[in-house]
Amino acid sequence: MEYNIPLKKTLKENLDELKKILNECDDIIFRELKVGSNKSVSMELIFVDGMIDRDDLSSFVLRPLLRISGDILSNGNKSIDSLIDVLSKENIQISDMKVIQNMEEVIKAVLSGETVLLIDGSEKAIDLSTRGWPSRSIGEPVSEETVRGPRDGMTETLKTNIALIRRRIRDTNLKVKMMQIGKRSKTDIAVMYMEDIVEPKLLNETYRRLNNLNVDEIIDSSMLENLIEDHCYSPFPQIENTERPDAVAASLYEGRVAIIVDNSPFALLVPATIGTLMQSTEDYYTRWSVASIVRIIRYFAAFLAVLAPSLYIAVTSYHPGLLPTRLTYYVAASRVNVPFPSVIEAFLMEITLELLREAGTRISGPIGTTIGIVGGLIIGQAAVDAGIVSPLMIIIVSVTTISSFAIPSYELATALRFFRFLFMIYAAVLGLYGVMLGIIVMITHMAKLDSFGIPFTSPYSGLGREKGDLRDTIIKVPFQNMKKRPRFTFPKNRTRLK
Repeated sequence: MEYNIPLKKTLKENLDELKKILNECDDIIFRELKVGSNKSVSMELIFVDGMIDRDDLSSFVLRPLLRISGDILSNGNKSIDSLIDVLSKENIQISDMKVIQNMEEVIKAVLSGETVLLIDGSEKAIDLSTRGWPSRSIGEPVSEETVRGPRDGMTETLKTNIALIRRRIRDTNLKVKMMQIGKRSKTDIAVMYMEDIVEPKLLNETYRRLNNLNVDEIIDSSMLENLIEDHCYSPFPQIENTERPDAVAASLYEGRVAIIVDNSPFALLVPATIGTLMQSTEDYYTRWSVASIVRIIRYFAAFLAVLAPSLYIAVTSYHPGLLPTRLTYYVAASRVNVPFPSVIEAFLMEITLELLREAGTRISGPIGTTIGIVGGLIIGQAAVDAGIVSPLMIIIVSVTTISSFAIPSYELATALRFFRFLFMIYAAVLGLYGVMLGIIVMITHMAKLDSFGIPFTSPYSGLGREKGDLRDTIIKVPFQNMKKRPRFTFPKNRTRLK
């Protein structure tokens, strides 16, 4: 609801209007003040209890106001009209304040954790920055732990997250554009980019999508991600998220745009490609040779996470002749007592593992870890002893699950889990031909995806043809050879090392 009406000159009228709008909001405090030598001027402080720093309010606002003498009020109405300037320049000691003249601005400031000062006889109000709600202290990132590298992670406070990024980029070209999204929530959003690097079309497209949103609330960055991504029906993420400020800074240096959402510890990075989603922050804190080997293992893990169960189904059901003779005898012997076909066997174990994964996620702490480990061991061993599944199936499912954990992006790993079940169905119907059909379908789908106008398959598609673009993909070359920024973001300044 909009309240775009100017403030009245009478304090009582303004207060009546505010109390009518904020009816039954008992956490909003109205603090009346009488100032001047003869207490001739009435003022009102308005704030939300629990969202302000009471020490700042008492020390730097209340005390200076109550000490105002009658000298500045000696010239009648003229002094009342100029009292706003006198207070802001000589009395109130809050570092950040601004003058507002609209009821909508007053309500927005109060509900954002600010304190608003209304003065009888003035059509202006002062917005005092006294935000001080309880917040989580800076700690290590939970979802992106590293052995070597910075240990600080982002929090749910927008200004703290901006400061963590600004600390790493001490450059005047780092721009921060503040905006609010959500007709009811009015969630603060910060768009961050490097002015001399970012491609203008990418920046304009980001602003266009954010400005066109017409939604009641933005509770978390994931909601904003779903609203501005290109293909909402695709299981693949087209926007990268991270809770590491160093990862955000590195992305900004590459010409990408970061979107920071208040109340969320995860920043959004656009554009996102399969290349960026398969990279880990720790790759840049270890030796290039070790990072290259780890990346190759990571891509092999993605292959296993998608195809291992379907290959087992296809080979055991349709193509046992592809296996060596002795291995074929072992597989056949291990499945003698199993009453189900391999596809039912695989689906039973995969669904059981998904249930254990979900249970471990919902139950925090040591109990969740215990459910995942002990539950998997007990159920797997019991299933083999009962003859429901074969020992080889337990190995296949275990390797598949471990491989999915090796993928840096949780959203990408989830998408691959979705395609794993599709591949299992294809393999059950058509064998290896179905697996190949599934690969074609998945790669075709990925080739059709875009992320803010950038092909999702970059830099392995056409945007990786230029010399040097593949030096930081499946393998990582030494920093001395990474003289150019990646071309898929079309940065204005590609040179980063001379």
